[in-house]
Amino acid sequence: MTIRSTSCVKGALIMLSMHLFNFQMLRADPPVEGMWLPLLLDQLTINDMQANGLQLSADDLYSVNHASMKDAVLLFGTGCTGEVVSEQGLVLTAHHCGLGQIQSHSSVEHDYLENGFWAMNRSEELACPGLKVTFIISIADVTSRVVSVLHDGIPEWKRNLQIDSVSKVIANENIAGTHYGAQIKPFYTGNQYFLFITETFRDIRLVGAPPVSIGNFGGETDNWIWPRHTGDFSVFRIYAGADNKPADYSPDNVPFRPRYYFPISLKGVKESDFTMVYGFPGTTNEYATSYAIDLVQNVLDPDRVKIRDKVLNTWWNDMLVNDTVRIQYLSKYNGLGNGWKKWQGESKGLKEAGAIAQKELYEADFSSRVAANDHWQMRYGTLLPQLKTVYDSLKKLQPLIDYYDEALNKPEIFGFANSFQPLAELAGNKIYPDETINKEKEKMKLAAARFFKNYASATDQKLLDEMTVLYGNEIGLSQTPATYREILKKYSKDKVSFANNLFQASFLDNQKEVTDYLNGFKRGSEKKLVKDPVYRIAVALNEYRDNIVAPVYDHLRSEAIILNRKYMAAQLEVMKERKFYPDANLSLRITYGKVEGFTPRDGVQFSYFTTLDGIMQKMNPDFEDYKVPERLKELYVQKDFGIYADASGKLKTCFIASNHTTGGASGAPVIDGTGNIIGINFDRVWEGTMSDLFFDPERCRNISLDIRYALFIIDKYAGAGYLLEEMKLVR
Repeated sequence: MTIRSTSCVKGALIMLSMHLFNFQMLRADPPVEGMWLPLLLDQLTINDMQANGLQLSADDLYSVNHASMKDAVLLFGTGCTGEVVSEQGLVLTAHHCGLGQIQSHSSVEHDYLENGFWAMNRSEELACPGLKVTFIISIADVTSRVVSVLHDGIPEWKRNLQIDSVSKVIANENIAGTHYGAQIKPFYTGNQYFLFITETFRDIRLVGAPPVSIGNFGGETDNWIWPRHTGDFSVFRIYAGADNKPADYSPDNVPFRPRYYFPISLKGVKESDFTMVYGFPGTTNEYATSYAIDLVQNVLDPDRVKIRDKVLNTWWNDMLVNDTVRIQYLSKYNGLGNGWKKWQGESKGLKEAGAIAQKELYEADFSSRVAANDHWQMRYGTLLPQLKTVYDSLKKLQPLIDYYDEALNKPEIFGFANSFQPLAELAGNKIYPDETINKEKEKMKLAAARFFKNYASATDQKLLDEMTVLYGNEIGLSQTPATYREILKKYSKDKVSFANNLFQASFLDNQKEVTDYLNGFKRGSEKKLVKDPVYRIAVALNEYRDNIVAPVYDHLRSEAIILNRKYMAAQLEVMKERKFYPDANLSLRITYGKVEGFTPRDGVQFSYFTTLDGIMQKMNPDFEDYKVPERLKELYVQKDFGIYADASGKLKTCFIASNHTTGGASGAPVIDGTGNIIGINFDRVWEGTMSDLFFDPERCRNISLDIRYALFIIDKYAGAGYLLEEMKLVR
C-alpha cells in the first residue's frame, strides 16, 4: 500500500536512522538488549544479526511491496501476539492469551479449562465474539508532520489535543476508501511518531487448547520461574468473507488466506543458536532515571505485592472449594497473579543488579557532558534536579494512589455499580427522551449479563472486608469519602461483617434482582438506584478519587512526562555513542539473541532446556499446580513421542534465550535463522523481570515453549493431528 501525505524526507530519515542506531563495530555476541522497529532495521543491524546466525534479509522480515514475515505476525486481542501457521488461517498463541476465550466457553458441564478443548473438524470450532486480531500492513515515519503543529510552552493537555487532531487527519488521508485502520504512536517519549496501517479481523474461532494442567502446568508456583515445563499454547483460526477481507461472524465465512505463514521446524534448538522474537511487546521504560527506579523498587512494587497477596488469597480459597468460582475467577486470578509475581522479581532484580547505582553513574556522566557544553547546559542543565523533585513528591503520594486503586476499589461490585451512573443521570434529567434512556438500559442489560457470568457475590464480600481492614491499617479510613465512612459505620455491627450487612441492603450483587430492575426500568426508577448503599459508595469513591486524590498526583505525573520527554531528547543528543531503541508501546518489534542458560545466583547454573521428565518429577496429584493428566502419563510411560523427540529420545518442553521481551510478546513466534518457528514465547525468568526498566544480559532470559511439545500435544495427546496437515513442517 502506498503511504500518502506523510511529509517524510528521505534524507532526514537516513540521518535519524544513523543517529538512533549508531552501532559499534560488529562483534561475535549479539546485542541482546533492544526491541527494534522492523522498518528501521538498517544494514548494520541486519549484518549483525546475520553474523550471529540470521540467513534472511531485512526485506524478508519486513516489506510493504511483497509478502514478508510481518504478514504472519498479529496482535491477538488487545495485548498478546499470535502467528499464522497455515494457508487456512490457523493461529498459534499462548494458552494464557486465549484463556479468556476458553473460559467463556466453559461451564461445569463443559469444563474446557479442566479437560481442554479440540475441534475435530471446522464445524466444531467455537466462535469468539469480541475477539479480534490485527495485522500491520505498513509503517511510516510521520514525525515532521506531527511536530509541525506543536509549539514550546503549550500545556500538556493542549499538546495532546493537537497531536490527536493532526494524527486523525494523517490517518484518514492514508486509509480513505479502504477497509484498513490507522494509528499513530509516539516513540522516544514523544520525540518521534510513526503511522501504522492495520487490518483487523473480527471472526476468530477457538480450535484447540490443552487442559490447564498442561497449558498452565506449574500454575502460580512456577509463574516467571525457570526451570519451566508449561505447555502454554492455544489454537485459533481466522475467518474472512468470500473476498478474504474482514467480516463479522457468519457461518458463510471461510478460513482466511494469509499473505504469509510460518513454516515450523522439527529440528529443535541447541545452545548458542540464533533466535528472534517477532511480536507486540507492551510497555517498557528503559531510559528511566534513578529516581524513577527508586520509586518502583522501594514503593510501587512492594505496596502492590502486599495488596495483591490479600486479593489472591481470598479468591484462591474460594476457587479451591467451588468449581463454579474456579471457572469464574481463573482468568482474573491468573491476570492479577501475573503482576503480583512479576513485581516481586522486578524489585529483587533491580536491587541485585544495582540498577539505581548504575543509573546514577550514567546520570553523572550525562551531567558532566552537559556542564562542559554551554549550549547543552542552558537547555538541559536543570533537567535531572527537576526530575528528582517531581519523583520525591511522587514517592510520598504513591502509597495513597496504590491502596486506593488496588485495595479500596478492588471489590468488583463497586466497578459494576459505578457503571449504572450514566443510566441514573439520563433518567433523572427531563431533557433526555425515553429513547435515549432505553438505549442505555439495553446496554446495561448486556453489561450485567457479562458481569454476573464471572462474579461470585460471596467471594466479593470476603474481599471487601479484607480490603477495608487493609486500607484502614495502611492508609487510614480518614482518607476516604464521608459517604464511605457513614455507610461503613451504619453497616458495621458486632459479629456480622460490614460487607455481609452492606450486600444484604443492596440489590446490585444479585443477578435476578438486577435483571428484574433493568427489565422494568423507566423514568423514576433511578431513585431506587441512587439510594442503594453500594451504588452510593461506588459513586463516592469515584468522585473522591477524581476530585481529591487524583489532581495532585496527575499534575506530578504530567510534569514527569514533560521532563522525561526532554530528558529523552537530551540523551539522544548528548550520549551519541549509545544505541537507543524505542521503548515498547504495543507496536510491532523484533528482538534477537541466542539460546543460552544462565546463573541466577552463586553455585546455581541453569540449563537452556527442560523435558517431559521434569513434569513427571514435579507431578503431585494433591497439589493443583502439579497435577498431570492421565493421558500424558500414559504417553510418557510408553515413550510414545513420535517425531517430536530429540535424537536422544527426550521430549523437550521449554527453552530459554537472551531475547529482550516483555508483556504483549506472550504468544509471539520464536524464530530460527532460516525463518522457521522453533517456539512460542510466553514468559521471562523471575530474576530478569526488571528488564522492563533495566536490562542485564547476564540474567535476563525469555522463556519459550518448544514448538515440538505443542505439536506433540496436538497430535499424540489430543488426537487432532489433522491440524498438522495444514502446517508446513521442516524436518
